[in-house]
Amino acid sequence: MASSSRAASLFCTLVFASLVLLSSSRKAEALANGAVKGAQILERPCDEIYVVGEGETLHSISAKCGDPFIIERNPHVHDPDDVFPGLVLMIAPSLRSGN
Repeated sequence: MASSSRAASLFCTLVFASLVLLSSSRKAEALANGAVKGAQILERPCDEIYVVGEGETLHSISAKCGDPFIIERNPHVHDPDDVFPGLVLMIAPSLRSGN
């Protein structure tokens, strides 16, 4: 009886390991082929809290995030030309930016 339970346990372990490997290889293949599924379609290009990176301008951030009203949402930005790396901005990202 002990050997049959070990065999059943080993069989279940092998089946589970095969399913995990098969699943991960399919995901890797889909990513390599550029497939987009499910929630990836609805991913936003920017979070609601955005930290300015080096070389970015309000115009480039607006185009990237799809929010034309960055100045209105960020009263702490007094001069649109005075944007620097590390500046924190509130963004209302669009789901369809970049089109």
